[in-house]
Amino acid sequence: MPIFNSGGKSQTGLTIADDDSIIDFLNPGNAKYVDARTALHNSDIYSVIFQLSSDLANGQLVADSSRTQNMLDNPTVTANAHAFWQSMFAQLLLSGEAFAYRWRNQNGIDSSWEYLRPSQVTPFLLEDGSGLIYNATFDEPEIGVIEAIPQSDMIHLRLMSRNGGKTGISPLTALASELSIHDASNKLTLAALARSIMAPGILSITKGGLLDGKQKAARSAQFMKQMNDSNSGPIVLDDLESYTPLEVQGNVAQLLSQATWTGAQIAKVYGVSDSIINGQGDQQSSLDMIGNDYVKALTRYSNAITSELTNKLAGNITLDLRPVVDPAGDGYASTISSLAKSKAIDGAQAVWLLTKSGYFPEDMPESTPANDPPELDQKGGDQ
Repeated sequence: MPIFNSGGKSQTGLTIADDDSIIDFLNPGNAKYVDARTALHNSDIYSVIFQLSSDLANGQLVADSSRTQNMLDNPTVTANAHAFWQSMFAQLLLSGEAFAYRWRNQNGIDSSWEYLRPSQVTPFLLEDGSGLIYNATFDEPEIGVIEAIPQSDMIHLRLMSRNGGKTGISPLTALASELSIHDASNKLTLAALARSIMAPGILSITKGGLLDGKQKAARSAQFMKQMNDSNSGPIVLDDLESYTPLEVQGNVAQLLSQATWTGAQIAKVYGVSDSIINGQGDQQSSLDMIGNDYVKALTRYSNAITSELTNKLAGNITLDLRPVVDPAGDGYASTISSLAKSKAIDGAQAVWLLTKSGYFPEDMPESTPANDPPELDQKGGDQ
């Protein structure tokens, strides 16, 4: 059991590892883990990770206090906020967890956050079970290794867990078999394509049985040279020869179509429609239904993010996804208009909501009441 020294006090930490991790370590030949670097070479996985992480980063993290809000808007000194959060969310989607160390000043106030790769961080459970501590290896040589980091100093985003939420599970573990099949299918398809175009056609020679192998190969080379020298013109053959071009076999086309199956499996694991990676999607669903399902998928991930931030920053943190699903604000404005028409809210409240959301500018002049209609006398004429 590892023992760490921090500030003169010894702290005992228990390794957090499930049985599968131990089995994979002892028998790496049976490991069913797909590392992120390899996974991103798959175009479907890259597409899903890029879109989900980008849309989550496009959302607005909102805090109760201005100090916390400023930290969320400017978390690091080495990158812009969007790049930092997209990197955090992409790592969360790939590895099932993401880390950021909270650098603080002498007053204990956050000054900046540093993104850490999962390979740089090792979590441990305190022996009395009262919390977690972390060992972290920093890229900066002057910092090196920091041991026994309290959990309050580490932002630790986690997806689904098998140990009570202490660590997360990578979604890629569910794709190990599919990606293995995909790789084998790619190799088979490339081999089939190579064999299908290896011979562009068949050149038949009457009484060809009288020619030995060298003569046949020489005639083939002469024929290819004739084709090249003709500059894409017609080929002239005598009565003793005939040429039949070959076509790509239909089973090769079937092999090429198998890629859509793995794309659908990848989309299923991440809880989105395969239409976002140019798949067929659900042919019975409308665009609104697909959009609603995508929002639900984003909400599943956003809740994992805001729960951790709320816990560590001691304040209610929300992630506003409206800029993602309704970038122009027309859908929100339509909803507010419907509420106003149904008398659920009045006109002033509707204007206030649209102004607060940014749909109306802050300096928009107030509306002037319409001129009252002229009053009529009892005879129906104008006064």
